[in-house]
Amino acid sequence: MRITTVEATPVGVDIRPREEPYGVAPYVAGYTTFEEILRLVIRVETDEGVVGWGETTVGPEPNLAMAAIEHVIAPEAVGREVWEIESFLEAFEYPYVRLTPYVAGVEMAMWDALAKSRGMPLHQLFGGKRVDELPVAYCLGITDTEEAAVQAEWAREEGFEVIKTKGGLDVDQDVERLTAMHEAVDGDLKFRLDGNQTMSFGEAVETGARLEDAGVYLQYFEQPLRIDNLGGYTRLRQRLRTPVGVNEDAYHERNLFELVREDAIDAAVVDLIPAGGLLATKQLLGLLGEANVSVAHHSSFDLGIKTAAVLQLVAASPAFDLPADRVNYALADDVIEDPFEVDDGRMTVPDALGLGVSVSPEKVEELRVSSGEGITYDVSI
Repeated sequence: MRITTVEATPVGVDIRPREEPYGVAPYVAGYTTFEEILRLVIRVETDEGVVGWGETTVGPEPNLAMAAIEHVIAPEAVGREVWEIESFLEAFEYPYVRLTPYVAGVEMAMWDALAKSRGMPLHQLFGGKRVDELPVAYCLGITDTEEAAVQAEWAREEGFEVIKTKGGLDVDQDVERLTAMHEAVDGDLKFRLDGNQTMSFGEAVETGARLEDAGVYLQYFEQPLRIDNLGGYTRLRQRLRTPVGVNEDAYHERNLFELVREDAIDAAVVDLIPAGGLLATKQLLGLLGEANVSVAHHSSFDLGIKTAAVLQLVAASPAFDLPADRVNYALADDVIEDPFEVDDGRMTVPDALGLGVSVSPEKVEELRVSSGEGITYDVSI
């Protein structure tokens, strides 16, 4: 079963406002605020009429992403058997150009088509799901202290067990906000604080130490320092009792290996798109599992296509021992016919063929955008 066509469509979706249930906009992350997002929907068709769907980021500009797929990635995919995923991934060894996220989107569509052709859900190709439902972390941007406390109470009532929130702009505000959230739920929730590479070493130490003194439990303190800072993370882990994790470092080849080798982290937040696809993520999980490093999956306001891939991968991979970040519930629309819902802080693992979701071509066309429409191109949760 050979691939005959590869198509990519940029789509834009609004983020629900915080006044609505599950709404998080405006979503303040570091120095950037988001109220809408742009994603790239990938469609792969085979000579037997099987269609596979994928999803990825657009990067800095939609036309650049479209050109990369049309002129570089699609020519390598068309004509291949849909199961030739390993050789497809090895075809893009360009030392000065990073195509990984776009390749990953096409790889996702290939896995979808392959699983459909075999008459099985994707998770069976990765060893089979271990559970039918997965707990997920509620993601919240930077808000004022009072609103953050109210959001924490609401998240607890909705059944969430973990809240991930942004930080890094002001130590005092971060400590005050996390403490208020912790007290509002009587210590019933666990928290993740994501510094998004905005903190100095001193700020990271002070933030972690003050939260420890206040009795606030962080499941992990995520990427407070910039990437490529092996020594900084080694020293930070030595200074704090709080578990230290990285996210953006997981997007760069060999960074996780170096951090693991130096025993510099307790947790890693991986993402199958910047990692290079599902296969590449499984390889990272092998490294992290052997090192006894805890793992969660990252979220970027993913649509239902990628959400399905994440749920199936996490359900089939024992190395994922922490709830995945999810925030697709905050999107005002989606390209799949039956958008995922959260029930009691958990999401159901799809069991239909392939990724387990039905993509609506009409909805893809309805949400299509072109360059220059004022949409936020990339979001890191």
